[in-house]
Amino acid sequence: MRGTAKKWSGWVKALQETCRCAPQMETGGSQKRSGAPAPPWPSSATRWNVSTATRSPTLREIKILQLLKHENIVNLIEICRTKASPYNCCKGSIYLVFDFCEHDLVGLLSNAHVKFTLSEIKEVMQLLLNGLYYIHRNKILHRDMKAANVLITRDGVLKLANFGQPNRYTSRVVTLWYRPPKLLLGERDYGPPIDVWGAGCIMAELWTQSPIMQGNTEQHQLTLISQLCRCITPEVWPSMDKYKLYEKVDLPKGQKHKVKERLKVYVKDPYALDLIDKLLVLDPAQRIDSDDALNHDFF
Repeated sequence: MRGTAKKWSGWVKALQETCRCAPQMETGGSQKRSGAPAPPWPSSATRWNVSTATRSPTLREIKILQLLKHENIVNLIEICRTKASPYNCCKGSIYLVFDFCEHDLVGLLSNAHVKFTLSEIKEVMQLLLNGLYYIHRNKILHRDMKAANVLITRDGVLKLANFGQPNRYTSRVVTLWYRPPKLLLGERDYGPPIDVWGAGCIMAELWTQSPIMQGNTEQHQLTLISQLCRCITPEVWPSMDKYKLYEKVDLPKGQKHKVKERLKVYVKDPYALDLIDKLLVLDPAQRIDSDDALNHDFF
């Protein structure tokens, strides 16, 4: 499946029926739930004879999208500029023009009438991981994996979007509810495992229909992670005691590993539970990568 996304005819038909229940849930319909900036908004563009979406970019996003050409990555059609004038405070703007995706995952999951079947969830995760595998193979990180950045077209094609996180490496990338413990502990040296953690949160959310760890602060988020994935200690995660905030945060003690126990109420498939468990491993060195995840028995 790597390189090009596998299409299931049943997936497209099922998705169209699923999305029929949520016609108002276009891209960004529930973006505020995760506290992130507004996503692309729809526009018409007769020049390309396709539906498009536009948004203001960052330099990092422009460079990345010019490099990435893959069915599961949002397609950059053109870069547009507006001239400086008195009407825009003498400052021109740059806009990116994309293929328009009718839905985002957070909007679909927010609709009580939308219920993904097991086969649909398999396809969503397969396409999502396929996109991650492609960008990681090309030495690129997404750095903001969350349901709002997973777009789906009316034809059932999933696309990862919003590569606009700042260039400078900081620990404050990734929206809080999807942020892995390594970043919450202040570490700035990170790699593909931060995206994989977000994929695990998204996968669980496909069943729960809401983010599984909704912290109010970084400390609260670490507490929720400890309660789900076990206590964060050097015994289960070697070298984590070297991270910047290890001595400064209050990490819960004595918490047991409860990923499968907590989620089995929603997730009945044992292979799905096992994959979520492997995606949400505390130690990034032990966390499954996108390549191995695509080869998991769940698929």
